[in-house]
Amino acid sequence: MATSTASTRGTWNSKLGFILAAAGSAVGLGNIWAFPTKVATEGGAAYLLIYLLCTFAIGFPVMAAEITIGRRAGKNPVGAFKAISNNTFFPLVGIWGVICGVMILSFYTVIAGWAFGFAFEEIFYFFGWAEAAEWLTDTGNGFKNALIAAVFMLGTIKIITGGVSEGIERATKAMMPMLITIIVVMIIYVLSQPGSSEGISAYLLPDFSKINAGLIFSAMGQAFFSLSLGMGALITYGSYLSKRENIPQAAAFVTIADVGIAFLAGLLIVPAMYLAQSQGININVGGSLASSTDLVFQILPALFHSIGGGIGLILGVTFFLLLSIAALTSTISLLEVPVSYVIDEFEVKRKKAAWSVGLFIFVISAAVAYFPALIGWFDYLFSSIGLPLGGFLICIFVGYFWKTDQAIAEMENGYSNIRNSLFAKAWPIFIKFICPAAILYNLLSNFL
Repeated sequence: MATSTASTRGTWNSKLGFILAAAGSAVGLGNIWAFPTKVATEGGAAYLLIYLLCTFAIGFPVMAAEITIGRRAGKNPVGAFKAISNNTFFPLVGIWGVICGVMILSFYTVIAGWAFGFAFEEIFYFFGWAEAAEWLTDTGNGFKNALIAAVFMLGTIKIITGGVSEGIERATKAMMPMLITIIVVMIIYVLSQPGSSEGISAYLLPDFSKINAGLIFSAMGQAFFSLSLGMGALITYGSYLSKRENIPQAAAFVTIADVGIAFLAGLLIVPAMYLAQSQGININVGGSLASSTDLVFQILPALFHSIGGGIGLILGVTFFLLLSIAALTSTISLLEVPVSYVIDEFEVKRKKAAWSVGLFIFVISAAVAYFPALIGWFDYLFSSIGLPLGGFLICIFVGYFWKTDQAIAEMENGYSNIRNSLFAKAWPIFIKFICPAAILYNLLSNFL
């Protein structure tokens, strides 16, 4: 088995670098196009409250577990399970995580390419170049899909070749503040417009009558998926984390950052939808508020076009830049998982590993570009099933094979007094019982 050291693999230059990179991994398109409408249609602030509780009760403990596995082993998801346990099954869990990262990235770059292309569509629309604008918005055009996905993949590969501190950390330190700034500026504009107040009510007023078992498990699933758990991204990022760092504290900061950005995204998207409705744009699909591609590639562009002029152009370009940044911070972590596997297990130099793995994944992306119907299948198999399956098995590994006491011993590095903390008393209970039970329910709900 290949061996590697922190000096050859790379490390984070600072705790902030790790937090921003991990938060960037967690913050993706789902935070912007799915979470806000879930809140607005499933109880407003009541859903937000349940989501917040689930994020810290389910997502945070699993995140701490993944980071701890990674830092203890100093390896990729496959090598990490090999390094800290003699059990031959769990390296297969690591391999499954690598596969999930590869397949999710294969369709994520296509969707990210759509978002990036729409930024230029806003420019072409403004200048009256209708034919070029229409070409960019044609999501069924395989050549166009593949071309822009290739640009996005090349950008991701370039960042990964820079290494942990000079590539990933430097990029996310630049992009995450930019992402937050864009969201806040757009919120200020949207909330100043007539028609947006109804969106504020839908988003922030609680409807506790909607709280039931279904809503709780919906919020639980959203909390798990929003933190990029289950595929080994945080095992990989944790493997670059210094022994001086406090893991529970770092995991808490990442969780807070993800929740905070998701909240801000909702504060932008839901009022913007009702602003669109006030201008005569239909914001419902199938009797409920639109989400996903219907929201970001139909309703919001129609809003920007209806606003028109320079303001409409600036809003449109800025919004799709926001989407592109959110996607890029996620594609970075998705590519880093298989790249770290190749580097560690096959002793390949980072630059060669990044280009080889990236181009291999792009071949799959090209197939998705020409057959976009594959997105739904890949998303279901590798996201809806693959990620909770990975998260469940990680809980089982830490709780019953590696043992939580060994994990807490690793956390003592950077948190010497952890055994006297409430975290050390509660975390094992969550990892052994509460988290795996909740994740298993959500996993099985895909088949019911």
